[in-house]
Amino acid sequence: MSKRNTQAAKTAARERLRAEREREAKRAKTRRQIVVALSVVGVLAAAGGIGYAIVQANKPSHWEQQVDAKVVAPANTTGKNGTTVVIGKDSAKKTVKIYEDPRCPVCASFEQAVGPTVDKDIESGKYKVQFIGGTFLDGDQMKNGEIGANGEGSKNAMSAMGAALNVSPEAFLDYKAALFSEKFHPLESEDKFKDDDYLTEIANTVPSLKGNAKFENAVREGTYDAWALEMSKTFDTNPDDVRGTPSFVVDGKVLKTSNPNVPWTAAEYTKAVDAALKG
Repeated sequence: MSKRNTQAAKTAARERLRAEREREAKRAKTRRQIVVALSVVGVLAAAGGIGYAIVQANKPSHWEQQVDAKVVAPANTTGKNGTTVVIGKDSAKKTVKIYEDPRCPVCASFEQAVGPTVDKDIESGKYKVQFIGGTFLDGDQMKNGEIGANGEGSKNAMSAMGAALNVSPEAFLDYKAALFSEKFHPLESEDKFKDDDYLTEIANTVPSLKGNAKFENAVREGTYDAWALEMSKTFDTNPDDVRGTPSFVVDGKVLKTSNPNVPWTAAEYTKAVDAALKG
């Protein structure tokens, strides 16, 4: 083998090595560019995710949106936004206002002990009843349009009561009694009324609501959610200076028991109502 051939071989080898190094350098550059690009995409995605999370965190809740939503009033109501709910015979000369919050445990005690007496009085035409519902146990201050942080059950139950009222005044009274019953009324610390399934379960004990698709759809779709908040606003701005539940008013006078530390009984209620109706 000549020296010339040996030199040519060495030159060719060096050329191949140089070319291979150039190719490897290009591959390394490409890998770096891909890593950088993916990193940028990751940062942008993270930033977008954070931005999305911030937007979602600041997005008004369902109930906050209902403050300014269009009000759908149930049937069997009158007044602005359907917040006047009066049940009874036209022949009844006077009206007893009943103020209640669906989550109120004292209201539940009243309904269990005195509810049948109230129903009998309405049926006999002794008086009409005007229902005014509050949601303050949810932490709401509807006078200022503020939704609190103590739950949703009062509002949700009020909306379901609106769906029952849309069926009939009798369905409303029967459903209200079921909500406040010993079997179904939860502890004040348990926000069970926020669950549509639970409200529907209770409704299935009321003959006129059992299997009633229109009622159930209204509950699940929140048809009367905005109405429930308007009703609560009526409670918060009431002219009788009522601030707690249950409360009873006749001709602007708040009824009192003989012992404010003792729960209402049927006898105490009848005594107070009879005196107010005469006055």
